[in-house]
Amino acid sequence: MNLLAPISAVGWVTGVFGAEKSFVANPIIGNAKLNEWGLHRARVKTAERMARLRRGMMTGVSDADKAAYNRDGFVIKENYLPDDVFKRVRDEVFDQPLPAREMRQGQTVTRMIPLSHANRTLLPEATTAAWDKGLNRLTGYVAGRTGAPIHFIQTVIAEPSRKKADPQTALHADTFHSTSKFWLFLHDVDVEDSPFIFAPGSHKLTPQRLAWEYEQSLTARAEKRAHHSYGSFRINADQMEALGYQPPRQVAVPANTLVVADTYGFHSRSPSSKPTIRTELHGHLRRNPFAPWNGLDLQGLPGINHRQLEINNWWLVKTGQKNIWRDVGMVRANAEAEV
Repeated sequence: MNLLAPISAVGWVTGVFGAEKSFVANPIIGNAKLNEWGLHRARVKTAERMARLRRGMMTGVSDADKAAYNRDGFVIKENYLPDDVFKRVRDEVFDQPLPAREMRQGQTVTRMIPLSHANRTLLPEATTAAWDKGLNRLTGYVAGRTGAPIHFIQTVIAEPSRKKADPQTALHADTFHSTSKFWLFLHDVDVEDSPFIFAPGSHKLTPQRLAWEYEQSLTARAEKRAHHSYGSFRINADQMEALGYQPPRQVAVPANTLVVADTYGFHSRSPSSKPTIRTELHGHLRRNPFAPWNGLDLQGLPGINHRQLEINNWWLVKTGQKNIWRDVGMVRANAEAEV
């Protein structure tokens, strides 16, 4: 007899009413019969309605930014920082070694340098730019939920000579509801520099998309593609066309461009035909999609806000769980990969 089964069952039920997405880790979410009866479809529809409700209560986002998001699912703002501020951000990010972690996914290594309280003295300009209240309001609007994003410097290192593919180059949605990510690019990103790809308008829940979500839910638990079975559904070009969405667009942009995107929309990284390194200020925001309110975010509390990554790493160590992000010590943001 498994004495922990009742505790696990409570966690599974709680997960259904939260942001949990895995059809494998949660046997309720992954139950084919429940999904045949409409469980996943109901979660998707309810999350979308609540996001619209919460956006309607938000202030401090320009009409132009709202219109861009509502149309495309992303907002692009060139020349985002004043030139002198942008130069100072670049100088402090690239001119010193910084405490970093790295994760490899096939041909791609992602480096993460937290923009946290602990690093604020090393990165005063970068943390000020990332923590900006206006940017956080826009990030919250795109996510459909205000809150405290997680911020870090992100470097994407493409090594196309390796044979194993990067799973993030397949078109996908991150989860079943609106979430947001932003990138403030610190140098030009050309079409050969593994730019972000997004299908404009694919953040919209259409009847065709809802039917497709339903179909995926019936077989997701048994799907061989791990990311798909974990709730980050993959899609191909023919399916995209059948859903009536626009073709995916490469977001190749000049330095000092901010991109904020709803990653419920279909997106990916571009495969790179040459070795590339690109660096950006990055943030993401994902919360319980069913809450009817904005604010009241536990991650925004003093002592937690801007320390989320450190707390998560501490928790993984204390509980003996595997951390996919390997500590690589002090490295420069634009250095070659360590892992």
